[in-house]
Amino acid sequence: MNERLKLSELNGLVKKAVGEAFTAPVWVIGEISELKTNRSGHCYLNLIEKEENGDAIIAQARATIWSYTYRMLRPYFESTTGQQLTEGLKVLVSVSVEFHELYGYSLNIRDIDPTYTLGDMARRRLEIIARLQSEGVADMNKELELPLVPQKIAIISSSTAAGYQDFIDQLTNNPAGYHFDLKLFPAIMQGNQAESSIIGALEQIYLYENYFDAVVIIRGGGSQADLSCFDNYNLAYFVTQFPLPIITGIGHEKDDSIVDMVAHTRMKTPTAVAEFLISGVAQFDLHLDDLNNRIIDIVTDLITESKNDIEQIGRVIAPLTRERISKVNNQLNQTIWKLDNSVKVFIQNRNYQLERKEETIRHEFRNFAQSQLRVLERTTRTLSGTLRQITVANHDQLSRKMQRSETLFRGALVDRRHYLELSLQMAHLIDPTKILARGYSITTYNGRALKDVNMVSNNSLIETKLYNGQIVSEVKIIKTSN
Repeated sequence: MNERLKLSELNGLVKKAVGEAFTAPVWVIGEISELKTNRSGHCYLNLIEKEENGDAIIAQARATIWSYTYRMLRPYFESTTGQQLTEGLKVLVSVSVEFHELYGYSLNIRDIDPTYTLGDMARRRLEIIARLQSEGVADMNKELELPLVPQKIAIISSSTAAGYQDFIDQLTNNPAGYHFDLKLFPAIMQGNQAESSIIGALEQIYLYENYFDAVVIIRGGGSQADLSCFDNYNLAYFVTQFPLPIITGIGHEKDDSIVDMVAHTRMKTPTAVAEFLISGVAQFDLHLDDLNNRIIDIVTDLITESKNDIEQIGRVIAPLTRERISKVNNQLNQTIWKLDNSVKVFIQNRNYQLERKEETIRHEFRNFAQSQLRVLERTTRTLSGTLRQITVANHDQLSRKMQRSETLFRGALVDRRHYLELSLQMAHLIDPTKILARGYSITTYNGRALKDVNMVSNNSLIETKLYNGQIVSEVKIIKTSN
């Protein structure tokens, strides 16, 4: 039967075996997956190893950097690499392998080689750049067209960053007085949360992409360690896919970050970004002034050329125009003279016809009155002879009848004379001359009295007879009554 051991005895044997196997520190390569510092200043890490071409963890170990060692190693590492000692970094560390009966296996980190981490960071940076290029997205944001006058700007920055305030002051107080519409989308600009925070701000801007002209990512500078988040693949890829031009001013003084490389435009500082935007508007302003001056010059030249052409044409056309006007005036004068003669002849003819008609009417009325008087005289003589015969035949009877008949006759005679007087008065009243004198007129067309508007048409000549003359008119408008 095998020998039975207590757990403490077994752990003691393991501790002894580990101590005998690792009598001196060894250099170990690992990736920091967790890092915590307690109140005492001790740093507790978890080191892991992943598959060569994957993310599966194939080994891990707890590690400790005691406070007195951590106070020396951390500044040395960060000043050399420009990178904070944090999760996600690959490190080459010198460790003593320890096993404690109660706490188990752990590594005590005594030293760190920052050059290995620098090489790994450079390698990863090159891998990210090569990956973006192989995916064909590295220049996608650069290919977007930046508006000639970008004035609606979405800003990704920390609201308390000095660089953000410098950027705002530079744009707001620019000497030319150009106006910019600025909107801040706050984000964390350093540390482990910067990547997700900046991407979140870009996602918010995407909701208003039709409003903004460009996106500005700025911060107030800092150490290389503070800016390591801008060498992140996910953030860089998001920038390449963004539908608006992105301008960076995140404070790198020496090397461009990967985000700088894939952005549309890279400037060193926030104030440099502000100057870039102001200069863009100023250049367009100068371009407008130049266009305005060019247009003025072109229009001036055209006016001068046109003036010369007009003067030349005037010199050619003026004699022809005067000759043409003279011919037209002569023709017009002849036409007026002919028309004037025609009108005079027409009026004279119409006056003669009207006078003949007036004479005819007067003659007919005189004949009618004289015939009526002759009829009356014959009737009177006939009645007188009849009365004398009746008187002889029967003097008494006839005397009475005679008196009665004489009375009737006298009455009839009075009535007849009254009728004749009325007829003469009527004939006098309907005398055309008298009628015309009362304001009436007679209108004729082609010698016929004009009784219907359908007898004439536009431009017809009509004659109007008044009591003291005639008027010849040309018809312009014909109106019919319903």
